[in-house]
Order: sequence, then structure tokens, then C-alpha cells
Amino acid sequence: MGGAGILLLLLLLAEVGAWAAWRPPKGKCPLSCSCSKDSALCEGSPDLPESFSPTLLSLSLVRIGVTQLKAGSFQRVPSLHLLLFTFNSFSVIEDDAFAGLSHLQYLFIEDNEIGSISKNALRGLRSLTHLSLANNHLEALPRFLFRGLETLTHVDLRGNPFQCDCRVLWLLQWIPSVNASVGTGACAGPTALAHMQLRLLNPKTFKCRTIELSRFQTVGESALGVEPFSYQGEPHMVLAQPFAGRCLILSWDYGLQRFRLEEELSAPSVVSCKPLVLGLRLFVLAARLWALAPKRLLRPNDAELLWLDGQPCFVVADASKAGSTTLLCRDGPGFYPRQSLHAWHRDTDAEAFELDGRPHLLLASASQRPVLFHWFGGRFERRTDIPEAEDVYATRHFQASGDVFLCLTRYIGDSLVMRWDGSMFRLLQQLPSRGAHVFQPLLIARDQLAILGSDFAFSQVFRLEPDKGLLEPLQELGPPALVAPRAFAHIAMAGRHFLFAACFKGPTQIYQLHELDLSA
Repeated sequence: MGGAGILLLLLLLAEVGAWAAWRPPKGKCPLSCSCSKDSALCEGSPDLPESFSPTLLSLSLVRIGVTQLKAGSFQRVPSLHLLLFTFNSFSVIEDDAFAGLSHLQYLFIEDNEIGSISKNALRGLRSLTHLSLANNHLEALPRFLFRGLETLTHVDLRGNPFQCDCRVLWLLQWIPSVNASVGTGACAGPTALAHMQLRLLNPKTFKCRTIELSRFQTVGESALGVEPFSYQGEPHMVLAQPFAGRCLILSWDYGLQRFRLEEELSAPSVVSCKPLVLGLRLFVLAARLWALAPKRLLRPNDAELLWLDGQPCFVVADASKAGSTTLLCRDGPGFYPRQSLHAWHRDTDAEAFELDGRPHLLLASASQRPVLFHWFGGRFERRTDIPEAEDVYATRHFQASGDVFLCLTRYIGDSLVMRWDGSMFRLLQQLPSRGAHVFQPLLIARDQLAILGSDFAFSQVFRLEPDKGLLEPLQELGPPALVAPRAFAHIAMAGRHFLFAACFKGPTQIYQLHELDLSA
């Protein structure tokens, strides 16, 4: 071997010897760790080791005793390209736990006890390509966990007991939107989805939007009825307050962001205030007890507005033994009796709606089953009654998916939901009711609700589920705020939705509707 070769061999041997003799700078490798020039492996440390070289590229942590990863835990090693956790006991990863690791490409958090990870835990990892959260205790991941991680190419979520409810919806929507290979594993629950692969779930089958009513405002004095109307482009409410002897008109105060008194109309012993706006004129029909009234209209219990042959009319249900429900229509300057119908039956409620393109009128009575009338030849004619509907106190209707439904209120027993089949109303659903005077359907925003009031217990809010065609329980409204409800009404104002509840034994309550996203 020539002199040049001998020199080269000596240089190589010198380099090998130097490498074998190299040790990290003093104080840069914790006692529980094994370190080389660019990497460190730490095992069994009671705390998170910190005294590493700032140029460290790879760090593996095994069986570390910390209970959570806090914000900025790795700011002293900003050059890391790989970070691995395995068999550790920490269960929580806080926001910004990996702050400062802008060069990190591989993050493996596997076989730990993690049950919770904050939504901003991975914030700032703009170079991350491989992420594994496999084999932990995660039942769900927070929405936007992967926001800002555009460089991801591989994600492993397998081995976690994911609950495949609304909390995984965002993940199902995120997976097809990224250019990354994602391993999701199987569902641990609910029972119906146990062991099913997450990637096979259809996001469209998840019902993750709901609504909630919360108390907003109280209006003094008891009320029997509440009706919405629009006057000069502004929504209003009118309350029938029998003990105060008035029809109280409320409007929205844009400054105070509350409802305020607009006007009050004297109406002693009023049971119903029905508004009618014709051009610039507002009419209010005040149905009153013990007041002067048309012949045979002795004890009004309810009044409804309806349009017949292009003219506005009111029908007033009479609850007296010798009285007769009366139709009053506009004639010149006022409203005058046009037809008396259903005499001697003590009618408690009237409901007007259309069936088959024609006006119909349904009367609930204390003495017989509800009777359906239709408009024929300029007057109402009896069409049929409703079977399986004894002791109905009040009736209201709503439309959904082209069908007409009835909500029939019964004070004791089961209140009823019925659907028109083209010739008859047929029973669809029975709902237990105790002390109910009102079963009110309301279309609020996108939701068809129905509220079953109660004098004895909490009132029940139901929502129509289109897939089932049935009312499903949504929420309870109860005392001490809501006492003996008699009517409900909805009004939209300033982009918000409100529910008015007129109470017979307490002040009127106003609730605000809130939309909730259960997948958040």
C-alpha cells in the first residue's frame, strides 16, 4: 500500500475512533436517556426530559411518568424531525403541546392512555407528513384537529374505541377531502354500529342538528291566547288577557332588543284576540264572556280567522248549552253573522284549514266527537266526524310533505295525532297527556314542532321526524316558569326565532330558539 493509501486509512481510523469516543455535550443527555449525535431514546423518566441538544432530530419517549402534555413541552428542541411516544401513562394532550416544532415530519403517539386531545394540540406542525394516534383510548376527536396540516400524507387512527355518533361526523366528511391515506379502524359503539369500519359509514345518515328553547323574557299578567301578525312590515303579537281585561299588543324594541308594549285595547273578560290586517287598517276581534253578542252566541270559547270566497270571516266557537257556533263575515264597515252552525253542542274550539283545495272547518265539542264541515254553496255543510276521538277539547292542524295532520288535545287520556288519507282523518300517534288544554303545532325555521301543554306537569316539546313521519320528544318546558299554558305562537324577529307561551295561572313566557350542532 502506498503512502497515500496508508494516510487515507489512518484518516478513516481516526474518524471511526472519534465517532466511538463522541459523547453529547455535558448536560445535554438526561440520565434516563440514551443519546447519539442526532437522536435520543428516553425510558422510565418520572418527568418529561428537557436538557437535550437544540439540534436533536429524533426523540423517542417510552413509559414517561407525566400525566399530560402541556403547551410548549418541546420548545427546547425546535429541530426535531421525528417524535415518538409509546406505552406512556399521560391521558391528555393540551393545546399547542407541540408548539415550535415547525420542522417535525413524523409524529407517532401510539399505545398510550390518551382519552382526550385538545382541538389545537397539533397547531403549528406545518411540515407534518405522518401522524399516528393508534391504539389509544380516544372515543372522539375534536373538530378542526387537523386544520392547517396540509402536508399530511399518512394518518393512522386505528385501535381507538371510537363512538360512532355525531362526534365522528366531521371526521367522516374530512377523510375524502384530503390527499392522505387514513386508517380509521372500527366503531366501538353504539351497539348498532359496533365493529363497523368508520370508512364505511355514510355521513348522510347522521342526524346531528337539533334545537333548544331557552327563556328570554317574561310578560306580566295571565293570558288565554297569543296571536302573531304583521302590521306595516313589522311583526307583532297580541295577547288575550282576561284578568287584566285587555288585548295587549307587543312589538320589538330594536334598541333594547326585547319585546315592549305597543298598545292595549280594553276588553273585559276577553278569551280571544284575533288580529286581521286589511291594507293600512288593523282589526282585532275580541271574543268576550258575558258581553253583548249576536243572537245565540252566548259563551265564546275560541275564535278563528278564515277567508271565504275572497272575504275575511271569523268563526266563533260557542261553549254554552243553548248557544251556537257562529260565522261572522265582513259586510261593509263591520263583521256580521252569516251562519249559525252546530247548535247545542257546547263547542270548545274551532280550526279552519284547506282540504282538497276547499275551505274546511273542524269543531271540537264537549258533547260529541269532532265534526268536519266543508264550504259548499256559500255555507258550511257537515262532511264527516272523526272516529276514535272522544273528549277532544281543542284541535290544531299542520302540513308536512304534502299531508295534512291534526293535533287533538285531550285533558285526560292520550292526545292524538291524525293524518288525512283523502277521505278521513286516521289515527297516527297517541301521546299521554294529563291536564292538557293545548296541543299546538308550530313551524319554526326548518323544524315542525308540536307542544303539548300541561297544567299538572312539564309541557312536552316534540319534533316531527321526516324519516319516521312521527313526533319525537325534543325538550320539556315546565314550572315554575311555565304554569298552565293555554296557547303557543312563534314569531321571527331580527334573524332570531321566539316562542310565546300564554299562561292562565302565571305571566306569559317568551323563549328563544337556539340551533345546536351536536357534531361540534
